[in-house]
Amino acid sequence: MEMPASDRVAYVYMLRCTGGSLYCGWTFDVEKRLEAHRAGRGARYTRRRLPLELAAVIELPDESSARREEARIKRLSRGEKLELVREHGAGPVVGRNRARARAV
Repeated sequence: MEMPASDRVAYVYMLRCTGGSLYCGWTFDVEKRLEAHRAGRGARYTRRRLPLELAAVIELPDESSARREEARIKRLSRGEKLELVREHGAGPVVGRNRARARAV
């Protein structure tokens, strides 16, 4: 039986795209979402800027927290976003629904 979305660990992730731009999103499964972006099934932004690498992953306790953190990050300046990338560098995606990450 699958856990309710509100009780599942969620992730905010940042992608470094073509030209060095950064994209921020949230998901329950980082690996699956990254595959979708790379296949052109992700956000319109990433379809035009082919994501090159996972730049940062932040683990959060639930969907609500992830959505709030994503919105907060999107309001940051580029410099502040790059600082988050330095603090929460993605490292390897490990298995389904797992990534090396630190909560904010």
